[in-house]
Amino acid sequence: MTQAVQAGTVKAPAKPRSGSPKVTGRGKAPTLRHERTFKAQGVRLLAGVDEVGRGALAGPVSVGIAVVDLERQKSLAGVRDSKLLSAPERERLEPLVRRWSVASAVGHASAHEIDALGIIAALRLAGTRAWQDILSAGVIPDMVLLDGSHNWLSPAGQLSLFDQEVPEAACDAPVHTKVKADMQCLSVAAASVIAKVERDRTMRELHAEYPDFGWDINKGYATVLHRDVLRTAGPTPYHRVSWRLLGGELQGTGDMPDGV
Repeated sequence: MTQAVQAGTVKAPAKPRSGSPKVTGRGKAPTLRHERTFKAQGVRLLAGVDEVGRGALAGPVSVGIAVVDLERQKSLAGVRDSKLLSAPERERLEPLVRRWSVASAVGHASAHEIDALGIIAALRLAGTRAWQDILSAGVIPDMVLLDGSHNWLSPAGQLSLFDQEVPEAACDAPVHTKVKADMQCLSVAAASVIAKVERDRTMRELHAEYPDFGWDINKGYATVLHRDVLRTAGPTPYHRVSWRLLGGELQGTGDMPDGV
């Protein structure tokens, strides 16, 4: 297991860079318009959060966080939801997003952790690891903007005897969910870019161990090649063996493979 899969990485605060959002054939560029509506509630540091790898058969699930300062932040040109960008575009934008953000981090939960905990708890674990890295960088966001309709980031409510203990530095900030936030909200789109780039790098590293599965191309998703090799060779230590790997619909939903 690579260190990136287990721990995640963080970028400490840096000077923001500005740019102008543009409109392309892929739709309107995400902006900070929605994020700034929270300024009336006293929010200044807002953490955009998005996940990648949720629907894959192999590899980790990864959660990105990009923190913006609503008093100072300006737009960053070219950023879109990671699924709308080519691999070269994401690679170009990733360091720009890191420098633009007040702080940024990516956390991961491994395939073994997904099997042991389930996908929702694994998402929470990966998000908590990223959140802890943000706090370690000396940044405490006032609130979180999370893509989707379900808050999987906050600690579960009442723990049962069989639940794991909530990590000490679990996200305790207010969480606001928004469907298609990755398409409309710049902080969340930025988070999706850094999470996608880092997870893709991890899958290319794992590809070197198991090249037959084509993870350098499919990133662990259920392509025909991936399924064919899985059928003949069986699962690797990086497959989510609790899932119906070769049957019907995938357990869980999420971003689909883009093949780049």
